[in-house]
Amino acid sequence: MDEIEVSLPFNLEDGVKTYQSKVWPGVVLEWREGHLLLEFPAEADSISSAVYGGGAGRLKRAVNQYVSRDYECSNPVQDLENKLQEWGYPLEGCAGLMTAVPLEHAAVAEEDTGSAGIFCCVTAAAGNAARAGSQRSVLAAYRPGTINIMIGIDGWLSQSAMVNAVMTATEAKAAALADLGITDSENGLIATGTTTDAIVLAVSGSRRYAAEHVYAGTATDLGGAIGRLVYSTVTESLRSVKAAKSVSSAQAEALQAAHGGDAGASQAARRVDAEASQAVRGVNAEALQAVHGVHAEALQALQGVDAAAPQAPHSLPPRVSQSGGRE
Repeated sequence: MDEIEVSLPFNLEDGVKTYQSKVWPGVVLEWREGHLLLEFPAEADSISSAVYGGGAGRLKRAVNQYVSRDYECSNPVQDLENKLQEWGYPLEGCAGLMTAVPLEHAAVAEEDTGSAGIFCCVTAAAGNAARAGSQRSVLAAYRPGTINIMIGIDGWLSQSAMVNAVMTATEAKAAALADLGITDSENGLIATGTTTDAIVLAVSGSRRYAAEHVYAGTATDLGGAIGRLVYSTVTESLRSVKAAKSVSSAQAEALQAAHGGDAGASQAARRVDAEASQAVRGVNAEALQAVHGVHAEALQALQGVDAAAPQAPHSLPPRVSQSGGRE
């Protein structure tokens, strides 16, 4: 497989929020508050599985909205429409996706084949990886997308070639998951996708390339490029998510260790305080006992004196009267 240059273009700390396509002039991908916005210089032919504005039609922009994993998704179409209006985007010509993948993990890659310019952006995680064709549980309601693929092709494709391009992109996604060893948690088999994947394909229809694509399978230059771009961006976005989780786990362990050390120090301090208090109580008890002993001895001595004192008068000589006789 040819080497594909993949980037994670957005870095809020450095203020990087915009990516301009190198192969389709005028195509811009922007990180805006709570969503990615992909805008085309003019309306393009489109086919997509987007939750809002999906199907076949004309497309001017695509939005990939970030939502939390516990998003209450009873009416995602209405929720996305409300958001598009809040952000000031015309509803006509707009496709809306939802993702639970933090947007800094969006991976971008491009290629000019000489017969078309291809742009690809993917947000991917594999928390709900699944294998198509195996028996497994199903979802009763919509869930935010886990692997969302947005592809823009500057060139001319027939409608059948557009469908073929979606097939090739899906095969490349499955190949990336297989090579990463990602499995369906319910049966342990190699996953082919996740339960909530979505794709948007937009085609300019431009004839600036001297080519008309009626196929887009893996044996064509167009399909080969689509496969390489999707495979590489899915892989890179998944790796970025995994690396971020590893960092978070390491930080949590370090914090727990620090708290554990504090708890040990606090416990030792409490133990020292208890021993000191016990020692003080022991000293006080001994001192009190000594005082009580002194008091007891003094009292005993006094009692001895008191007992001897009444015998003294009986030993005195008799008084002599003035007449010389005894009284």
